[in-house]
Parts: sequence; C-alpha cells; structure tokens
Amino acid sequence: MRVGRNDPCPCGSRKKYKQCCEKKARSSRGSTALMVVVGAIVIGGLAAAFSRWNDDSVPASAPGRVWSPEHGHYH
Repeated sequence: MRVGRNDPCPCGSRKKYKQCCEKKARSSRGSTALMVVVGAIVIGGLAAAFSRWNDDSVPASAPGRVWSPEHGHYH
C-alpha cells in the first residue's frame, strides 16, 4: 500500500509523511537514475576507446611517410 503525503509517516516519527521521509525517498530515486545514466555514459566511452585501441587495421598512409606494422607508427 502506498503512503499518502498527509498520512502519518511509516517511520514512527508521528509527523506527516510529506514533512518527514518524502524528501529522502525522492532524493534517493533521483540519484539512482543519475548514477545509471552516468554509468551508461562511462561504459559507452570505455567500449568506444577499447574498440579504437584494439583496431588492427592499418591507417591510410600519410604523404611522404611509410606505415611500419612492426612498430605501429609512421616512419
């Protein structure tokens, strides 16, 4: 059963729910959603960085330079 804003707080403080625990419940939901979003962004960034780092394709040659596969850079 859901507690109404004007009902007594279930924590036993004898205050109304809106003046006691409602703010705590709202802030915990908001911070959880924020942490999920930030976590998804971090995981996406790490996945993109790893896929670029792990890319074994040889890049297009630069003018006047030769790609060295042994060293992994231009000479």
